[in-house]
Amino acid sequence: MDKQMVDVHTEDGVADAYLVRPDGPGPRPGVLVFQDAFGLRPRLCEMVDRIAERGYAVLAPNLMYRAGRAPLFDLDGLQDPEQRGGIFEQIFPLIMQLTPDVIARDSKAYLDFFAAQAGVAAGPVAIVGYCMGGLNALRAIEAYPDRIKALASFHAGRVVTDAPDSAYRAVGKITGEVYFAHADNDDSMTAENVEKLEGALDAAGVTYRSEVYPDAPHGFTMADTASYQEAGEKRHWENLFALLDRALPTR
Repeated sequence: MDKQMVDVHTEDGVADAYLVRPDGPGPRPGVLVFQDAFGLRPRLCEMVDRIAERGYAVLAPNLMYRAGRAPLFDLDGLQDPEQRGGIFEQIFPLIMQLTPDVIARDSKAYLDFFAAQAGVAAGPVAIVGYCMGGLNALRAIEAYPDRIKALASFHAGRVVTDAPDSAYRAVGKITGEVYFAHADNDDSMTAENVEKLEGALDAAGVTYRSEVYPDAPHGFTMADTASYQEAGEKRHWENLFALLDRALPTR
């Protein structure tokens, strides 16, 4: 596979990103991957590679590029619960800077860059998001329903809030298929929040599947952190690939 770090020019600067394209004849359907809070790092690149191995071109931008190129923090302590929490506290102010307007502007730049790459198929892409990336991937498909035809969101937080611009309020803009995997006992996405999200999706007539992974902590897909759950990670791959096979089948 062709793997490289690339620069994506946005309205607000330059985002570093990881781009992977499979070997062999193209064009390949495109998949955007939106990172969790801990950003572009070996674990996330491994996950991008696994998606690409199924025949997809994959682009994973550094969503927090305004603060610098990845990695932005020392991530050596991610497997220790206390250190992981301390790292997250450092990152949280950067997460809060990613407003719906910011994500809409950046997502356009990512989509435009991706569409201009050799070997990437024309037309809509799919998007995958983890943790904060799940929330922002939802915002992206709401902003560009004609350019993103499927969303897979895993252990996303703050999807449902009281804010007027809360992401769940705009799901009626979605025209493609979406999948949500929620962590069990997640303070950032409670059972009540899940119910509100599903109610909004039902009311809007969106094609979706939403489920809670039992005993899975927030961040269960990330094998390099203290929140990793093997069963949840395995289940997430099964559901992700099933969605991609339906929405963007490879030859």
